[in-house]
Amino acid sequence: MSEKVAKQGEKAFIMDVKNPHLAWLIGFLFVVSFPGLFSVVPLRKIMIIDFKLTYPSGTATAHLINSFHTPKGAKLAKKQVKALGKFFSFSFLWGFFQWFFTGGDECGFGSFPTFGLKARENKFYFDFSATYVGVGMICPYLINISLLVGAILSWGIMWPLIHTREGHWYEKGLGSGDLHGLQGYKVFVAIAIILGDGLYNFVKVFGHTMIGLSRQLCAKDPGSVLPSDKHDNTGVSESQSFDDQRRAQLFLKDQIPTWAAVVGYVVIAIISIVTLPHIFHQLKWYHVIVMYVIAPALAFCNAYGCGLTDWSLASTYGKLAIFVIGAWAGAHHGGIIAGLAACGVMMNIVSTASDLSQDFKTGYMTLASPRSMFVSQVIGTAMGCVISPCVFWLFYKAFPDLGESGSEYQAPYASVYRSIAVLGVEGFSSLPKHCLVLCCIFFFVAMAINGIRDGMGTKWSRFIPIPMAMAIPFYIGGYFAIDMCVGSLILFIWRRMNKAKADAFAPAVASGLICGDGIWTLPSSILALAGVNPPICMKFTPRGT
Repeated sequence: MSEKVAKQGEKAFIMDVKNPHLAWLIGFLFVVSFPGLFSVVPLRKIMIIDFKLTYPSGTATAHLINSFHTPKGAKLAKKQVKALGKFFSFSFLWGFFQWFFTGGDECGFGSFPTFGLKARENKFYFDFSATYVGVGMICPYLINISLLVGAILSWGIMWPLIHTREGHWYEKGLGSGDLHGLQGYKVFVAIAIILGDGLYNFVKVFGHTMIGLSRQLCAKDPGSVLPSDKHDNTGVSESQSFDDQRRAQLFLKDQIPTWAAVVGYVVIAIISIVTLPHIFHQLKWYHVIVMYVIAPALAFCNAYGCGLTDWSLASTYGKLAIFVIGAWAGAHHGGIIAGLAACGVMMNIVSTASDLSQDFKTGYMTLASPRSMFVSQVIGTAMGCVISPCVFWLFYKAFPDLGESGSEYQAPYASVYRSIAVLGVEGFSSLPKHCLVLCCIFFFVAMAINGIRDGMGTKWSRFIPIPMAMAIPFYIGGYFAIDMCVGSLILFIWRRMNKAKADAFAPAVASGLICGDGIWTLPSSILALAGVNPPICMKFTPRGT
């Protein structure tokens, strides 16, 4: 592909990103966020009662809710709320304190050279982020160790070595964000690992889905499985326990008519076919029709696979949409933007389908009305369609360098998904020298590591890193991995001292740290919009300087 065409695609992308319209963002979310809810409604009886899918996260949430409705649980809940409030206050005040020292580029505690200035240049430092420490306390140890291994492998070994090949593998003097330079290796190798891990898990989960589905259908009379408004499929069996019979009766009491779900999906699809091409001119009406035709099948597969494995493959379906729609549109007709818009459509549909299925499982276990849960999900989705773009707009206006490499909010997955779109439209011609070879190696290595993890069994697989987690620091560095490992270390020591107390209060403490730091972002954004700058710049330089 010619350099001229590539630059035209780049220019079109930049124009759309630099001039976003808040009303368009809200409208886009409204037309793509609800189809997933309607697509899974006719399948709720099949998923929850007939197939008895586990939905581990939904089941765990239900058990947690049920435990609160006991004298002991209520007493513990009060203590957990108190702990959450205490660490929320600490985190908020810590964020406020740090703000005073960030009056310039690379200033403040977030740039503290914990392991020295050279390590700081290679993204190895502890940035005193309460959010990442809290996330580290919630995430499993293996996730945090995988992040640290990925950071050491990339920023500790690979990128310094490739940097020595400047002028041989790529041109000298390229900017830090140029995909034809070192940045290209960082982004595309990370993408290769993500795609390798995603493809492996997609095949595995999809295989489990098809096998489990075929077994379920072979074991049942199809007439008792398919949803119907004309037949009285109570779903209650004499062999069920009293609790299960009670749950099934309440779950099927507030019926949501299948015809209403189908009509809702069709109406929203028609609205989307008309409106989406006006929001993103590169996305044509026939692209939208194809996506809405295949989306219900993909939503079912994602909801079923999530019920079996607790793993949502929404991002994988989104990447598939990027490649298919982007290549279909082509670079001459804005394939990059078309692919990214299609990714947003597909991810919203399949992710909301799996989320609602999880919620239906929670409602089934807690004796909640499914109709009330559906209505609540619709209300929450509508609120998110307004709140999310407003929050993005606030960040976009308050932080002009949002999404740029080295900024406070790098938005790493934004660059990753855009690079996937570039790769799908322009092919491999945009990659720097030897980058394709490295991508192929890491793509197959990611698949091999997953295969080894599954083959080793649970006893030994907990010592093998997870490729998807390893890929994230390849692009943004290891500072957040160090923060999360600190969180893991705190939890590990706490459990050694008092395991019962740690298990009971660690989630509340972690949530307080995350929420307090996150809430501070709102007043800091307002101060930035008002032109109020921090008074001090705390910066570290070599002694000679």
